[in-house]
Amino acid sequence: MSDNSQIRFGAATGVGSLPGQDAREAVKTVTGTFENFPFLPELPARGPGADMIGRTAGMLVELYARVEPSGWRLGDRPGRDTKRARSWLGEDLDALEEFTQGYEGPLKVQVVGPWTLAAALELRSGEAVLSDAGACRDLAASLAEGLREHLAEVARRVPGATLVLQLDEPSLTAVLRGQVRTASGYRTHRAVDRQVVEAALRDVAGVHGGGPVVVHSCAPDVPFALLRRAGVDGVSFDFSLLTERDDEVIGEAVEGGTRLFAGVVPGTDGPLSDPAGSVMGVRTLWRRLGLHPGLLADAVTVTPACGLAGASPEYARRALAHCVRAARSLADDPE
Repeated sequence: MSDNSQIRFGAATGVGSLPGQDAREAVKTVTGTFENFPFLPELPARGPGADMIGRTAGMLVELYARVEPSGWRLGDRPGRDTKRARSWLGEDLDALEEFTQGYEGPLKVQVVGPWTLAAALELRSGEAVLSDAGACRDLAASLAEGLREHLAEVARRVPGATLVLQLDEPSLTAVLRGQVRTASGYRTHRAVDRQVVEAALRDVAGVHGGGPVVVHSCAPDVPFALLRRAGVDGVSFDFSLLTERDDEVIGEAVEGGTRLFAGVVPGTDGPLSDPAGSVMGVRTLWRRLGLHPGLLADAVTVTPACGLAGASPEYARRALAHCVRAARSLADDPE
């Protein structure tokens, strides 16, 4: 875990995915909106290989995946699906480099974490990697190696940035609870031991060499305590899914220096409240926990609830800008 007092996270950022297929347009929107905390956007509408699983599968080292009717499956050699994923990532990095000339500050990049990847990728048998403990270890090691290369590439292209690594783990709770369905759909894979889950997350996060790491999940019951033990610096979540039973672990996380990436802006088209209204729940939580209001701006980054791939381009732009205004409201009036 990094020393959070030394990390300058921005007050607002996005989660990862955006609608549309134009990398330059997406990066231009992101860098124009989040002047202090841009992120590398993902555009799944381009097709297989631009989706979160395919994009991360394209980064794996000595493991290759291809698209089957049932989803992404590991194979022996890189095929056209791997090449397409890498090509799109290259386009995205070219656009990022173009629009971040001279940028200094935090810059977020997202990849799928080891457990959501293990739940989504299939072995040659058609069963999830999650079904085989040895395959899970191999996948995590391959991901770590690929991630090391990816981070080095982004750092080379945007040398003034402090890279923030986000591991997307929407399936993490299901993995811990044994709720991931088998290929037949009739059974579920057995729950993975919490210490095994924690160790793999720590190993993958560790490739960032002490740099800031955030784990994102827009599923209910995010395991805050486990993530803190795994050494992450921030947790990104859908704020609307919190319940009062989460209060204690959230309070401990904040007091322990964990940054909250509070997803308060809806991820799909709909009316947006006023910026102050969007962060009202965060202020209420703070009061309930008895935390000092002055801590708010130093402990919270405002984001959409989840990726915006399912939104219209116009709504996505408004939602991102709304995050910035909501964060400003939180900083100006923490009470």
